Amino acid sequence: MVDRKFVVTPWEVTGEVDYERLIRDFGTQPIVGPLAKRLEGILSDAAYLVRRQVFFSHRDLNVVLDDHDKGKGFFLYTGRGPSGPMHIGHILSFYFTKWLQDKFHVNVYIQMTDDEKFLEEKRSLTYEDTQKWGQDNILEFDPDETFIFQDTEFVGHAYPMILKIARRINYSTAKSVFGFTGETNIGMSFYPAIQILPSLFEKKRCLIPSAIDQDPYWRIQRDIAEPLGFHKAAAIHSKFLPPLTGIQDKMSSSKPETAIYLNDDNKTVRNKIYRHAFSGGQASIEEHRKLGGNPVIDVPFQWLYMFFEPDDKRIEEIRSEYKGGRMLTGDLKDILVEKVTKFLREHRERREKARAQVHLFKKDGALAREMWKHDFSKS
Repeated sequence: MVDRKFVVTPWEVTGEVDYERLIRDFGTQPIVGPLAKRLEGILSDAAYLVRRQVFFSHRDLNVVLDDHDKGKGFFLYTGRGPSGPMHIGHILSFYFTKWLQDKFHVNVYIQMTDDEKFLEEKRSLTYEDTQKWGQDNILEFDPDETFIFQDTEFVGHAYPMILKIARRINYSTAKSVFGFTGETNIGMSFYPAIQILPSLFEKKRCLIPSAIDQDPYWRIQRDIAEPLGFHKAAAIHSKFLPPLTGIQDKMSSSKPETAIYLNDDNKTVRNKIYRHAFSGGQASIEEHRKLGGNPVIDVPFQWLYMFFEPDDKRIEEIRSEYKGGRMLTGDLKDILVEKVTKFLREHRERREKARAQVHLFKKDGALAREMWKHDFSKS
């Protein structure tokens, strides 16, 4: 979607995003009322992400939960466009998917879209760049229930199914949904067929956790899935974690000042938060003590609220103290530094353990072996 005030497409997010407007224009549903309570009850420790409307929108989430209750099951699919080192803004969907996998014990398919990032001309990445980042960006899941695949390695095996998808999508639809122009290379206009592929890996319904900018792909999938003998994909959408600089768009791997990377050390984390994290505080300590801070525009508070502080009581204490001027900007940044460095330390430990398991995710695990043996010409 392109608006005068903001832009949200699979390749660009800029401006102050109006999420209620996106729900209306994309034709999705808000996660509220009984559905929100139902999902919160399932997620337990991760329920705050729904309660705080971080995951705020869906397509057929209620149908997925009904399918599970009836014993029909479902599977999960998410992905990553490997255009550089992963940063904090990339992890919401991955961690949410992991929590869902742990609660439901379902298969997860993770697509590394190195082909898309090579074709995306604005980024000017070489083929070698996308290969390197594709190998680097793999995270931790259960290797017996997870298949991670890099498009340039796997899609040849699945090409018969990709052709069946592509034949169902006419160019006028792709042009309308994605805004392709006469300047768009033909690889990009074909690419939607590849991103739709994993949603058809099983005859069960697919649930896709992702940021809402990826939703255009699932709108097309839902038009073509049933004629191909599959279920319409369901989706659960997240908001965007704001960049450090406070502009209400996405962080960028190519702009270090906007992001904290998953491989940043403690000193770098502290320096970035202190130097670049946009503050809702006042210009002086005296003014701040008198007028208080604004947590709505304060990036450290927003990061705590959206991901790093799951305790509702504690987050409300921080909000009250900051608004009341009793907590200073530096105090709030110190809290975030402690949370982020602890998270990254634990993440790196898990990543090192997972490094030895990459072959299970990609080739040797139970699900990986099944996928490489699958005959897509008969799907």
